[in-house]
Amino acid sequence: MTKLNRRQTMALLGAAAAAPMAPAVLRAQDKPAGLPDTMIWSTYDVGSTGYVEATAIADAMIKNYGTRVRLLPSGSGVGRIIPLKMGQASTAWLANELFFATRGIFDFATPDWGPQNLRTICGRPASFGIVVTQESGIEKIEDLRGKRFAYAAANPSVSVKVDTMLASKGLTRDDVEVIEFPSYGDTLRSLTQGQADAAGSALTSSALTELEASPRGIRWLSFDPNDAEAWDNMNKIAPIFSPFRETIGVGVTGKDPVDVVAYKYPMVTVMHDADPDMTYGFLKALDESYPGYKDAAPIMERWGIKMSGTTPMDAPLHEGAIRYLQEIGQWSDQQQAWNDRSVAEIEALTAAWPDFLAANKGLGEAEFAAAWDEARAKATAAL
Repeated sequence: MTKLNRRQTMALLGAAAAAPMAPAVLRAQDKPAGLPDTMIWSTYDVGSTGYVEATAIADAMIKNYGTRVRLLPSGSGVGRIIPLKMGQASTAWLANELFFATRGIFDFATPDWGPQNLRTICGRPASFGIVVTQESGIEKIEDLRGKRFAYAAANPSVSVKVDTMLASKGLTRDDVEVIEFPSYGDTLRSLTQGQADAAGSALTSSALTELEASPRGIRWLSFDPNDAEAWDNMNKIAPIFSPFRETIGVGVTGKDPVDVVAYKYPMVTVMHDADPDMTYGFLKALDESYPGYKDAAPIMERWGIKMSGTTPMDAPLHEGAIRYLQEIGQWSDQQQAWNDRSVAEIEALTAAWPDFLAANKGLGEAEFAAAWDEARAKATAAL
């Protein structure tokens, strides 16, 4: 994740001010109460899947309600969060950097950042799994012990997913032979090239097509959605995953699906003190506009409210979003319990941060991050 200095930050926000705004059109239906007339969304970079999805949803809202939407693209999580924090964007579209930001870990474990008090409105489920070569003989998670597992250097998003999935069966990196590669794509190509036996991947990654066509073959390890102990183990590391039966992907079809895990990408994110009427109106507009964007790409169907308006996410849902979900009968006691626990965790961390920062600001980068890991564990021990 890239750090921005003051000049870069102001340039970023200047670009937002200069960016063209989609024109309003005649409203086809009444605008939901609370939905702003003008919105700026801090999104993924132009050409990315996240940008395409945001564009499709923005177009549908514009056509439905005549609201104006400006997309502010950025290639980094920090670049998407800064406009939100500074009040220049009403929402930020995030992935696992939201989990890191709310816990103050990885690139957010610095005196300038720390835990961020953020909330979500909604998020599309995205599948992730452990892929192995057929020739490896690996058929279940337990079989990974002692096998060559490809990790990407400096890619905490993928690494956290893999570590969490290993933990489902009580494994850690110490139980596999970690083979480190420069990039995520390199980890997947390493399977085809015989340099590793397993890797973590999105099921739709194009880099896996070579593996599927190669003599080594492709296999996805199945995650039992009913294995309560395995899911409890995963939730201790990152309570952001849910069971998911995937029918789209390399080596996967509707006739031959696979049970893997889902996380949310992208997640529409706001500050914790965002106007509840705005978050209510946004989610209602997203729901009502679904027919206008669901066919923009195959993945857009997963923005339907029954999939995008559910926990878990990388941060708790905002109260306004919860109000809409309650209104349409899609909010359960179980979801409320998850959300309450998530709020308590983030509030405990943000409360602990000022004293921690005052006592440890002079530490070096690695020492500071390690000290915060200890303080973070203490702050949330009672939860």
